[in-house]
Amino acid sequence: MRRDGTEDSNYWKLILLIGLLLAFPLAIVPFYPENRPYIPAFLIPSLLSIAIALAANLHASRKKITVTQWQSPLEKGGLPVMFTWCFAFFAGAMPFVIGNQLNFALAIFESISGWTTTGLTVMDVSVAPRIFLFHRAFMQFCGGLGFIIMIAMIVRNKQNMNIYSAEGHPDRLMPSLKKTSQTIFLLYSGFLTIGSMLYHISGMPIFDAICHTMSAISTAGFTTQASSIGQYDNIMIESITIVLMLVGATSFATLWLFVRGRFKELSKVSEMRLMLAMLLIFVPLAAFSLASHSDMSLGKSLMNSLFGIVTTFTTTGYSTMNYALWPPFALGLLMLLMILGGCAGSTAGGIKLLRAYLLIRVCKDGISSRFSPAQRVTVLSYYRAQGKMQIDQNLIKDSTGFVFCYLAVFIAGALLLTLTATCSLFDAMFEFASALGTVGISNGLTSADASIGTLIVLIVGMVLGRLEIYIVFISTATGIKMLKQSLSKS
Repeated sequence: MRRDGTEDSNYWKLILLIGLLLAFPLAIVPFYPENRPYIPAFLIPSLLSIAIALAANLHASRKKITVTQWQSPLEKGGLPVMFTWCFAFFAGAMPFVIGNQLNFALAIFESISGWTTTGLTVMDVSVAPRIFLFHRAFMQFCGGLGFIIMIAMIVRNKQNMNIYSAEGHPDRLMPSLKKTSQTIFLLYSGFLTIGSMLYHISGMPIFDAICHTMSAISTAGFTTQASSIGQYDNIMIESITIVLMLVGATSFATLWLFVRGRFKELSKVSEMRLMLAMLLIFVPLAAFSLASHSDMSLGKSLMNSLFGIVTTFTTTGYSTMNYALWPPFALGLLMLLMILGGCAGSTAGGIKLLRAYLLIRVCKDGISSRFSPAQRVTVLSYYRAQGKMQIDQNLIKDSTGFVFCYLAVFIAGALLLTLTATCSLFDAMFEFASALGTVGISNGLTSADASIGTLIVLIVGMVLGRLEIYIVFISTATGIKMLKQSLSKS
């Protein structure tokens, strides 16, 4: 199949977008002039990215490219997604290096943790300049939305829908992708404004309020304080954070139902019902565990448990206390919730509640059939924001396959961490579950002193968790296939 270079315009447009995003933190310099010495740290990588994008566009417009026929929409979108995110990882690390904040290895780790909305950090936020704290939060906000949403708001392209799906967005809110992207952006901009205002009214400085809101609604977890949300010791701030984290872990389509006031349809959504059930079950269990292993009051243990459970299954990673002090039973609950994650189509990581719900329904039906003496055919269904959907064999196959791959990666990563970090298996499982689920809660293995091997294992987990395992595998295989074809022709 032949095509002209204009169809490859997504690559240069995405690179151009990253270049523009890198310059955005410079907007705070007029308000915090002490950050002026760090202007080159952001301006240099921004201008370089823009130059690379313009050069790539010029090259593509002059050259016709022969490519292999793609096998599926996922292949069409997977390679641009991987290319864009890898470029963002490198470009996002450059300000830390040029600004002498982190060495290259730690800067790459911090950048990947930011863009993937994980929140594991190797940076001392107590001494970091504000412009770098803003850069970290802004990376998470943009990483949660996804690059293709920002591109599709402005430019219409035939390949946008393939990339949109490959980037982990299953739903359309509007008839066109452009209007869908604009609606999602408006939703998140609205929540950003409201969240920042509520934080500030509750006593949080305006800079902290904006940074924490960006991280909360992207279920990311980077903070401006060494003790995270617990630094403020303010129940109103904790309550606002809980609401923002739940917003971030809810799918874009479900949020659209909420905004339009369609609460009857909202109450039927299977993921939301499962989320409520999890809160009703896990919060009391964690609170009982905390209260029985400490001198904490019942009210305090309930609030800490509610915050800890929400921050974990939404894969945000904020904290109000040191989770290392939690008893093993409560930590086990947190690790389980890290693996489950938030809603499909949200900024949260993990297996996703939709897949968990589907497997629960299939398991329940399988057990029920064992007690039924007669053969029967049951049509299983579930509710999404779009309405009632049938659970067919393809959906079951896709869900079980993904869960198996996810658990296999989780086990392999945890075992590797026991070698690179020389820690117990439980500590390794907890830390890698946090990385793979893009949660960001650490038990101490992630630090500036961690070995390169440990950082690499966690980086692989973060990338697989944010882009979902299938996308990484398919895009890697596609890239290898294209490379082989290029070598065979040369």
